[in-house]
Amino acid sequence: MTNPLYQSFFQRHRDSEALLMIREDGSQLSYRKFLDIAARFANTLVTCGMKPGDRVVLQVPKSAEALAVYAACVQSGSVIVPLNTGYTADEVDYFVGDAQPKLMICDPKNSGGLQSICENHSVQLETLDAVGEGSFAELSAKHPETFPTIERSIDDLAAFLYTSGTTGRSKGAMLTQVNLLSNAKALVETWRFTSSDVLFHALPIFHTHGLFVASNVTFLAGSSMIFMSSFKVQQAIDHLPKSTTMMGVPTFYTRLLDDARLNRDLVQHMRLFISGSAPLLSETHVAFEERTGHRILERYGMTETNMITSNPYDADRRAGTVGHPLPGVEVRITNQDTAVPTQNGEIGMIEVKGPNIFTGYWNMPEKTAEEFQEDGFFITGDLGQLDEAGYVQIVGRSKDLIISGGYNIYPKEIELLLDEQEGVLESAVIGVTHPDFGEGVVGVLVAKPGFTLDTAAISTAIYSKIARFKQPKLLFVLPELPRNTMGKVQKNVLRDQYADVFQSQE
Repeated sequence: MTNPLYQSFFQRHRDSEALLMIREDGSQLSYRKFLDIAARFANTLVTCGMKPGDRVVLQVPKSAEALAVYAACVQSGSVIVPLNTGYTADEVDYFVGDAQPKLMICDPKNSGGLQSICENHSVQLETLDAVGEGSFAELSAKHPETFPTIERSIDDLAAFLYTSGTTGRSKGAMLTQVNLLSNAKALVETWRFTSSDVLFHALPIFHTHGLFVASNVTFLAGSSMIFMSSFKVQQAIDHLPKSTTMMGVPTFYTRLLDDARLNRDLVQHMRLFISGSAPLLSETHVAFEERTGHRILERYGMTETNMITSNPYDADRRAGTVGHPLPGVEVRITNQDTAVPTQNGEIGMIEVKGPNIFTGYWNMPEKTAEEFQEDGFFITGDLGQLDEAGYVQIVGRSKDLIISGGYNIYPKEIELLLDEQEGVLESAVIGVTHPDFGEGVVGVLVAKPGFTLDTAAISTAIYSKIARFKQPKLLFVLPELPRNTMGKVQKNVLRDQYADVFQSQE
């Protein structure tokens, strides 16, 4: 059967005893054993009534078995919809209702709160925990370790990831086999991955960075991974001498720099450090190179596009830039008003085109049409410029996106929640430079006449309503929000006003 994604990532390793991963408990898993698990899971998906194109919502802790669900979806033709493990039940209710899956797999500790949600949407609910145990694993135990791979084409949907918009409504970005496969091939070529590489993998796998960059590159190259549930400095110190590569968000690098044990001897076996998902400060670039002798390679991507650009492997990796377009990807900078391409050095909208670009937003044809130009270029919403050597530099985000610790946060969703709180007249949410997370979420509130706002009480009130990474780290109260002559809130003024609030707390 033809299934390009399965054949490229998995089939060629089907009988390989080569090491795929070292797990957090020190146990090792070969490619063959991993694909045995995936085949049992694929059989289980079919038993659960899944047909090609049906969605599986996955909100589980990171584990080898969670990654095997992804492989099982590829092999069986199911569409995987991974969700951030920090999402609350209220948030999951929306995703399940919108994605219309046949099956949801969750952490056993959350099943009680999600059972009624799944019942309301006629979705079967199974569980999988951090060590790969749960009702889904129990169902799979009775199935064989072989599965007849379902035929799929390069244009068939393989996954969709939820992103958000400034309206606060999340959108499912639909990704096909060719979107994922073409991008993995470009990254393996650009970053020189081979079967000799060992990747220190401490990223979450509900996000494009950990799942569709780190894992897909590993599968395609036949590399190995040291597979950690999350980033911990001690584990990094222990495992970097046994690794050749690491992918991380800026927070990983700032925390490593805070540990005196990070030095040239510790990383002498490493060949490449990669950073993405949030801007890396120039001073972090400089400090890391001085300490280790390695210059971090920064790249740029989005949920809708996979990876777009990368600093070069051999040539100058310029701090403050995200490098050049990947093979097969076109990038242009256009005037926001006229859509005419700008000259080098001029700031404009970043637009991209290539086989890596998603096919659209799930059940949102009008929104999809708005985000594409007539010639097929996707409008990223990011503002950037090209320097004299063709390096892309991102200078801002037209949609007020906040990136904190590598996670995308959209202010409107939080503002709607803050506006619901007693005594709040209106609010504005901004991202402010944070020494650890890249950006920290800050909420600015205006009280209704006659009310005095208790910011601590408001923080407590919204705690269970949104994921922890979205919650404002600080709340401030102003008499009124700054506005321009058209009445629009001037968030740039607020960002300037609160620019140093996290530095002043150090």
